[in-house]
Amino acid sequence: MSSIHSVLSTTRRPAAPGAVSACLTLGWRAVLKIKHVPFQLVDVTAFPILNTLGFTLFFGGAIAGSPREYIQFLLPGVLVQAIVFITVYTGVGLNTDIEKGVFDRFRSLPIWQAAPIVGALLGDVLRYSIAILVTLALGFVLGFRPEAGVPGVLMAVALLLLFAFAVSWIFILAGLMVETPESVMTASFLILFPLTFASSIFVDPATMPGWLQAFVAVNPITHLADASRGLMHGNPAAGSIAWVLVDSAAILAVFGPLSMRMYRKER
Repeated sequence: MSSIHSVLSTTRRPAAPGAVSACLTLGWRAVLKIKHVPFQLVDVTAFPILNTLGFTLFFGGAIAGSPREYIQFLLPGVLVQAIVFITVYTGVGLNTDIEKGVFDRFRSLPIWQAAPIVGALLGDVLRYSIAILVTLALGFVLGFRPEAGVPGVLMAVALLLLFAFAVSWIFILAGLMVETPESVMTASFLILFPLTFASSIFVDPATMPGWLQAFVAVNPITHLADASRGLMHGNPAAGSIAWVLVDSAAILAVFGPLSMRMYRKER
C-alpha cells in the first residue's frame, strides 16, 4: 500500500517520449495490426506470386522465347510493381485511423506530430520485406539467376525501399484528403496501373509505338525497373540510378511537406 501511495503522490512527471521512441512504438503498432488482421498480407504475397507466375508461364515463350529467359528480364520489374502497389496501404491505414477517431487521439498525445506517419512507414517495411522475399524465392524456383549475385540484389532492394518510402507520401496525402479507405484504394489503382504497364517492367520499350516510348522514357517506374534490372544483372545503369534518386527526392520534397501540412489541419 505504501508503494502505491509513493507512486501516486510523486510530483515528478514522466519524461515525454522522444521522436525515435514514439516512431518505434507506433511502428510496432503497425506490425501488430498485420498480426491481428492477417488478410493484409494477402496482397503482399498473392499479388506478386500471381503476377510472376502468370506473366512468366503464359507470356514468357511469346516474349522472350522461353519462360526461363523471360524471368531474367521480368523479375526485377515485378519486384518494382509489387513494392509500388504496397505503398498504397500507408494511405489506407492512415485513412482508417482517421475514420475510427484514432487520428484525433494521436494528435492529443505529447509526441512528435509526425510519429504516427513515420511509425506507419516503419511498419510498412515489413510488408515490403515479405513481398521481396516471396517474389525472389519464386523467381529462383522459376530459374531467375542474378548475374551480380547477392550484392547486386541487395543494392537493387535498397533502391526499391528508398523509392517506396518517397511514393508512400503520395498516398499519405491521398489518405488525408479522401473520405474512405476504399476511395484511397480506388484512386491509387487508377494512377498505378497505367504507370506500371506503360513502363519497362514487362517488355522492352523499344517494342512500343514511338509516342508511347516518349512517355515510358520519363516514367519514374521505368527508371526504377531499369536501375533494379541493371544492378541485379551486373550492368548498373548510372543514368537510371541517378534518375531514381532525383525522382525520390522530388516526390518527397513535394508530398512530404504537403502531407504534414494537411496532417496538422483540423479534419
